[in-house]
Amino acid sequence: MGQWAAYLGMVILLLATTGAQGVRIDIDQPDEGRFVVDIANLLTDEQEQQINARCDDLLDDTGSPLLVVAIDRMAAHGGENLRIETFAHLLFDQWGIGHEVIEGEPHNRGILLLVAKGDRRARIQLGAGWGRMKDSLCKQIMDERIIPAFKQGDFGAGIVAGVAQLDRMAREKPVQGSGLMTKSHTPWLFALGLAGAILSVVSLVHSGSRGWAWMFWGAVFSIVGVIIVAMLTNRGTGRGRGFSGGGF
Repeated sequence: MGQWAAYLGMVILLLATTGAQGVRIDIDQPDEGRFVVDIANLLTDEQEQQINARCDDLLDDTGSPLLVVAIDRMAAHGGENLRIETFAHLLFDQWGIGHEVIEGEPHNRGILLLVAKGDRRARIQLGAGWGRMKDSLCKQIMDERIIPAFKQGDFGAGIVAGVAQLDRMAREKPVQGSGLMTKSHTPWLFALGLAGAILSVVSLVHSGSRGWAWMFWGAVFSIVGVIIVAMLTNRGTGRGRGFSGGGF
């Protein structure tokens, strides 16, 4: 079901992008050696220097350019009525972010972090060379590092934190989460559910509906409910596979 939803999302994005062909995003590409376009003034000079230095090192070490664009509203830059997914896709292609081929092999592992403060939207756009292998990591970075800081009004900190984790991702280093439940907890939840199911069957066979299995499952569902509520409360509304977009 998840795969079908992802494919449907890709088709919708493709159709939207195709329909927006010919639209030009009115944002000047930064000069060579610069990786930040902060039209919305979300970053301090120190933060911008920090990001530029990190992105420059990343490009030298891996060949993967990482660019940050912070604007107020998409409509002010030719993106009126566009979804941020389409806007980011068009800007990514317009700037030609990432080398399409390196040493004769397809590459294009460019990364774009786009923030539209006034639209309350943010997005991570990846080059085609990443395939879908970094989808969950991008979503985790958006949900756990970028959006929470934005919701607290600290846009600079969110962007810096997001860039730091995208740098780690591009270097094939483990992404550092915020301590919220991530996919690494899934095996434990599965094991807990399986153990509970086995114990429930045994209990019901011996004691019928009066067995303690019902009490066990009541406790399990209560715990799971608390976890879900906590996740919905603390995590952003990041969505998308292959790319990662979020509202704040």
